[in-house]
Amino acid sequence: MHHFSLTRLSSLLLLTTIASAATSVADELPAPVQALANQGLTIHGQFETPAGIRGYGASVQGQDMAIYLTPDGEHAIVGTLMDSQGNDLTEAHLDEHVRVPLEAQTWQSLEESHWIQDGDADAPRVIYTFTDGNCPYCSQLWQQARPWVDAGDVQLRHIMVGILAPNSPALAATILGADDPASALHRHSAGESVEASAQPRDIEEQVYTNNQLFEELGLYATPTSAFQRETDDGHLRIDRIQGLPTEQRLIEMMGGEAP
Repeated sequence: MHHFSLTRLSSLLLLTTIASAATSVADELPAPVQALANQGLTIHGQFETPAGIRGYGASVQGQDMAIYLTPDGEHAIVGTLMDSQGNDLTEAHLDEHVRVPLEAQTWQSLEESHWIQDGDADAPRVIYTFTDGNCPYCSQLWQQARPWVDAGDVQLRHIMVGILAPNSPALAATILGADDPASALHRHSAGESVEASAQPRDIEEQVYTNNQLFEELGLYATPTSAFQRETDDGHLRIDRIQGLPTEQRLIEMMGGEAP
């Protein structure tokens, strides 16, 4: 089973996006932490530790990490804080102060991509899936999802990309640029081939932007699907599935057994 790895997904996308939000934190950083920020680390927030030293959640080049400030305020240590029983005291702080906000930003980036709605707009469950018109597995996932989509339980949002074949960008643009994109995607996924044709520049740019997002997220397969789950502590987290899901993972993704 594959889950969204913030080091592979959210951090890669959001080191730049979230930097502006972290500016106010960075303005007040102690000198050694600021020095690390100057070297390219993004500082997301600070936290206190049982050891009496202050920690900072940070990320760089797809890696999240903790920075600990020494009591004199003159030195910083990057690493993992352990207690006398060998318990990791860093992981939970990274989860709360780095991964949760990064995943929220990732979900927003998916929302702001160029997608085609497949299913009821009021469906209680939303799943984003990167779809290439030349991908037979994308069509197979479309077919597998019909019971949940037709029942109004799930809305698929197809982020149209063009990566698998030379005509994939044009095919994605043709479907996105159709008078009724949802109908065009429905017909294509059901087996009625849509012929690629030239589209206005703004539609072609939508495909290009979606392709960039796919690459920035470090993805490599279509379909790749993203969905949210709520943790025991009430945080919304993101899971992903690259390629066709197994039967069990499909049920997890759809939020339950087929209606």
